[in-house]
Amino acid sequence: MSQQRGQNRGGFRGGRGGPGPRGGGPPSSTSSGARGGAPPFVPRGRGDFRGAPRGGSGPPRGGSRGGGPVIFQENIPAVIPPRLSDANHARLIQSFGQIERDPARPLRPGYGTAGRAITLRANFFPLRVPAGPLFDYTIEIKPKTDINRLKARIFTLLEESPACRPFLGHIAHDRSQRLISARALPQPLDVVVPFCEEGENAPRPGAIVYTVSIKLDKVLDVTELTRHLSGDPSAARNNIQPLISALNLAMQQHAARTGVRLGNNRYFFPASSQSFPLSTGIIAFQGFYMSVRPTYGQLMVNVSNCMTAFVQPGMLDQALLAFSANSRGAMPTLPKNMVKSIKVTMTHLGYKMRKAMHAIGTKSARNTFFDCEEFGGKISVENYFKRKYGISLNHPTDLPVINVGSARRAVWVPAELCEIEAGQPYRGKLNDKETASMIKIACNPPRFNAEAITGEGFAALGLGPPLRPPANGFGMEVNPEMAVVPGRELTQPQLTYSRGNARVQNASWNIMDVKFHRGAVVQSWCVLVVRDGYEMLQGQDDPRLKELVARFRAKLVNSGVRVPEGLPPLAVTPPLQQYQDDSRKAALVEIKQSIMGAVKQKPQLVLVLLSHRDNFIYPGIKRMGDVDMGFHTIHMQLSKALGDERKQDQYLSNIALKVNSKLGGINHLLEPNAMRWLTKQKTMMVGIDVTHPGPGSREGSPSIAAVVASVDDDFVQFPASMRIQRPKQGKEAKEMLSELRDMLVERLLLYEKKNRALPQRIIVFRDGVSEGQFDDVVKEEKAQIIEAFQKLSTKERGPRPYRPTFAIVICGKRHHARFYPITSDLADRNGNTRPGTVVDKGVTAVFDFDFYLQAHAGLQGTVKATHYTVVYDELNLTADEIQQGSNNFSYLYARATKAVSLIPAAYYADLACERGRCYLNDFLVDDKTTTSGRSKADRDEEKDRVFEAARKAWGEGIHPNMRESMFYI
Repeated sequence: MSQQRGQNRGGFRGGRGGPGPRGGGPPSSTSSGARGGAPPFVPRGRGDFRGAPRGGSGPPRGGSRGGGPVIFQENIPAVIPPRLSDANHARLIQSFGQIERDPARPLRPGYGTAGRAITLRANFFPLRVPAGPLFDYTIEIKPKTDINRLKARIFTLLEESPACRPFLGHIAHDRSQRLISARALPQPLDVVVPFCEEGENAPRPGAIVYTVSIKLDKVLDVTELTRHLSGDPSAARNNIQPLISALNLAMQQHAARTGVRLGNNRYFFPASSQSFPLSTGIIAFQGFYMSVRPTYGQLMVNVSNCMTAFVQPGMLDQALLAFSANSRGAMPTLPKNMVKSIKVTMTHLGYKMRKAMHAIGTKSARNTFFDCEEFGGKISVENYFKRKYGISLNHPTDLPVINVGSARRAVWVPAELCEIEAGQPYRGKLNDKETASMIKIACNPPRFNAEAITGEGFAALGLGPPLRPPANGFGMEVNPEMAVVPGRELTQPQLTYSRGNARVQNASWNIMDVKFHRGAVVQSWCVLVVRDGYEMLQGQDDPRLKELVARFRAKLVNSGVRVPEGLPPLAVTPPLQQYQDDSRKAALVEIKQSIMGAVKQKPQLVLVLLSHRDNFIYPGIKRMGDVDMGFHTIHMQLSKALGDERKQDQYLSNIALKVNSKLGGINHLLEPNAMRWLTKQKTMMVGIDVTHPGPGSREGSPSIAAVVASVDDDFVQFPASMRIQRPKQGKEAKEMLSELRDMLVERLLLYEKKNRALPQRIIVFRDGVSEGQFDDVVKEEKAQIIEAFQKLSTKERGPRPYRPTFAIVICGKRHHARFYPITSDLADRNGNTRPGTVVDKGVTAVFDFDFYLQAHAGLQGTVKATHYTVVYDELNLTADEIQQGSNNFSYLYARATKAVSLIPAAYYADLACERGRCYLNDFLVDDKTTTSGRSKADRDEEKDRVFEAARKAWGEGIHPNMRESMFYI
């Protein structure tokens, strides 16, 4: 699921790419390469479990020794544990031969051998398996409540009750419906919980009395997990997820009690963590992710850093005053997305009362009146709080009141009585400046992140040593030393251009003196200068404009693109009206008129020169070209295009890459040997992704699905099919494609048109699917793929049904595995692992066919590999074939001169989804509506209206002129 890459999605992770020297390293996968330090740890118990002290803390944000990278625990030997020996892995794979082969969720066919063997550390920590059994209970609360705040309080009171206190050392729960215990609990177990708010000494008269019933559901046999970890073939198809989720409950209970949980398995500790300012009222905190993972021969705990934005805590009146400079004489207020993020706490009733902030009023406490029977009719908020609670307000006239009720029934409270408590996540979309600040804060070197995990992370999460209750009550224990695993560095492929050589170094290369492998033809084009403030050009006769266009034309010609002689028509908009309407429709009309006024007929390509990127102008022009009129658009930022000559040349080269790809050219190719895994039969490569409405979108806005597919034997052109689909109701967005069959039929028909035959094999790379949805992909999307084949099984194509063989590979970037080199010799200049690093042992699944691949170089922060899992395979792919093949293919990305982190087919699907967002920009940006206070039926009706309006705006989708091209690149 792409869901607005680059926007705040609740957590930021390490950065990407950066060229650097490629050093040598020891070839042995078991050699530590360490210089001095402690002796190897002596194993005891199961697997990798060893008790040992952690290494030193080192400098806070990297540093260097003699100019080289600083490596985490470089002075401590890194020894691969015996369970990961080649002999053990060979026996494991041999045992899989006892199981009948199934293309769905195939067993690992073997381990990769290509490349140079290296040793790595990984942010996984051996976990001792509890003896078991575990007792799994369901929880029922009567009277029933679905209010999360009340449920959380009820569970706090439950833990404080005398009936529950004896069990606290060996139970864990999810504050909802499930409880796990290391020992059998008495049955029946009904705990009476009189309700009282935090801060109250005792329940009030007439307080609700809840009954919490804890009923045994099932007994979980831990030996099932032990058999799975050992690779017992009879356990290959067993579902161990209930056991893993139970252990996660136990492991995370301490963090859940002391921190703030966001999403799955991520915890933040605002009360004890350093905050980082992002903008007025918004701060960032570092948190930690923790999850139990089964690996061959060893249960592991995966721990990593994460960071997200929170609302700055403090009194609400002070927050309003901080924003008062922008109020322009009106009552101070807060940004809409901040209001949506805040729950306030009030104590004027004698206890803590938490309420969601529905809205900020437009009047002060003195000027806001309501009917009050107690005091004889209408009364001001100021007077009410004076008479009822004896509170004299400090800001009766200069600050607004706050509605903590609803749209239908307002409950007004003075802002100065409301507190924004720590730990409230900011649920809006970060703006560009805030995003840049977040990235700067989050992009820390590998050593810094590793030490934060083993130091602050272990302490905050309660991982010890010793392990904090209740996890220790389950008989578990965590080794504080990072796992040491074998890895390999794969070779970099050779590239070819029609003229010149591209020397690949650190997964990057230069194209200053090369010619594209196949240059495209620009039939007609024009240049559009958008005058939207921040003027950098003086008009059509500005010599810098003509010089820039001439240089770009020369760059295209020198790269092999055929371009008409002379300068193209130059169009300059009048100064555009600034926000006359919400979506700048009037400005976009002027842009369209400027283009058509400068040319006699519709151009094939429009070069758009922007002084800055506007939230409506850029996507509006993309929709104009891709959907409404059917011409290619390419944008340049004038701040970059008019820079110094050396940087300008590189920038223009990058734009030329896009132009050539959009118009059907080939920028570069891989040498034939690197492509043999694809070219031994007629093969089509497919990329699939779905993007969902993000923060600020109108409720009911659709998801956008994209399917891209190769149309040539060179695997460089990937036209796209796109659809919108209704998002799933509830918290989770619908990830499965509802119209995959028809989109794949479109791709197959274009392949047939270009090649006069349909492909014999298809490899699908599916982006954005969580591990819990793997089976859904196999069940739902595989069925639609087969239906697409059946739809093309016609008499005209021959008597035999069309049925190519195919495979589906999931590409996951939203994982938390990180790998660290053990010596400077095995690291890049930033201390990251080097391009081509692949790991398929030690921290991968026992039975699944998966691996981690880092094809790219890490520019900044801690580099992240992509997690590939083959979930369906009729092609009998080998480990080396898919691993080396995916690494090689990562060098074929059309719009960069470096290897990319995600295989291009999936990357292109993501780009197509992002382009689709431009076509529905009015729905996905700056929602000014609210559904608060409405009934569920009203909200659902509004969502339906929004979706139908979006469907109408989408229309027929991509213009017919664009459908056979990479318009989205």
